Amino acid sequence: MRVDELPASGRLHGHCLCGGVSLSVPGTARDVHACHCGACRRWHGGPAMVLHAGDDLRIDAGEGQVRRFASSDWAERAFCSVCGSALFFLSTGDRQYFVAAGLFDVIPDARLHSEIFVDARPAWYDFAGTRERLTEAEFLARVGAAD
Repeated sequence: MRVDELPASGRLHGHCLCGGVSLSVPGTARDVHACHCGACRRWHGGPAMVLHAGDDLRIDAGEGQVRRFASSDWAERAFCSVCGSALFFLSTGDRQYFVAAGLFDVIPDARLHSEIFVDARPAWYDFAGTRERLTEAEFLARVGAAD
């Protein structure tokens, strides 16, 4: 199998830094989103690069190491309690999972699909290229969390 081919399971498999938590998402997942919100920048040390998994995230091993917390009124974040790797956030309004893209060795045909919270992006970095860019208000309206 080539490194950019989908495994026979039809799912993309990833794991945290220590290997204690393994998870998988549909093999059709390829849209990577960059989030510039303050919480993601604190959580990832920069913009979060997350793979949209829809409502189909499976924790294949290490569920006991997964710690979850409500980071806002509209999101739950999860991390590995052993190594601290960011795993995913769940937007609670529409029940969509956004998984840390770095957990996967390969994401066939991945593309940077959008940037969110662009109004929170610091001035010291910017991504080149054309893609959808949503402000905080636009994103929250999309996921059903707008006031």
